[in-house]
Amino acid sequence: MDCGYLDRLDERIGTMEAQPQWAIGVNDISTPAILELFKEVMVKHVPQRFPTMFRLDGQTMTNLVTKKTYDVGKVQKDPVLALQTLCRNLEEDFYLMCPDGEGQYRLQGYISCFPGGFDGPSRIGMSFRDIHVPVPHYEERIANGVDKFVRRMKVGEWIQRFNWSLQVDGKDLWRLDGNNFYPEKGHSLPDETESIDIDQCWLRYERQTLTVLEETKAIVFCVRLYMTSLRDIVAEGNGVQLADAIDSMPEKLGDYKKRPFWARDVMKFLRQEI
Repeated sequence: MDCGYLDRLDERIGTMEAQPQWAIGVNDISTPAILELFKEVMVKHVPQRFPTMFRLDGQTMTNLVTKKTYDVGKVQKDPVLALQTLCRNLEEDFYLMCPDGEGQYRLQGYISCFPGGFDGPSRIGMSFRDIHVPVPHYEERIANGVDKFVRRMKVGEWIQRFNWSLQVDGKDLWRLDGNNFYPEKGHSLPDETESIDIDQCWLRYERQTLTVLEETKAIVFCVRLYMTSLRDIVAEGNGVQLADAIDSMPEKLGDYKKRPFWARDVMKFLRQEI
């Protein structure tokens, strides 16, 4: 929680209300997991972890920052209302990967207000392996390991990873098309690197956390998004480090991150050669 909390909530709520068909995913399979997630996060966790922001009095939860109150008894009976309430109070997106009884976990529910190219409706029913088909080298290098790892995850364990992309055309957080290159969707690489306005360039950085719910055994995939302008990265002295990381990507991964589209101007700026 930081000083941008209210602004990000406003943006999340606006997205959810304007794009409910994309932002909210619920079905019969995910309903028990969604209700368990709400109970674990909004009833048990946040009132204890952030007592100056959230207060629980019986069946009434109050957000002391927004001044809004919620009937948690009512919310815990309605999965759509549960996801909406998560959105109105927390900055994270949540994806529910539910066990299918055959050793796989499949996406069955979500609240997704800041997707970085993640089209939730088209991915319902997909496994981790299915979702990552477009990612270079995922299948041959890590797919089997990921499948084994998630099957071994235990209740109470928290796994954290990070993902990033460069967004070179503004700071908008709602982005269904993402910042990645998908040749299977008819995308083609440019003949020449595009001219880039550095003032519109941002590092889009996701902290992704996985954990297992005790009752439903669903895996919660939680995503917290951060945006930092390239000008701030350079001003903080981290431009060369980011440029080196971009340079180090193998060709296919660099293409996937759309490096050929913006490399010339962005790399010169990060290394302060312009």
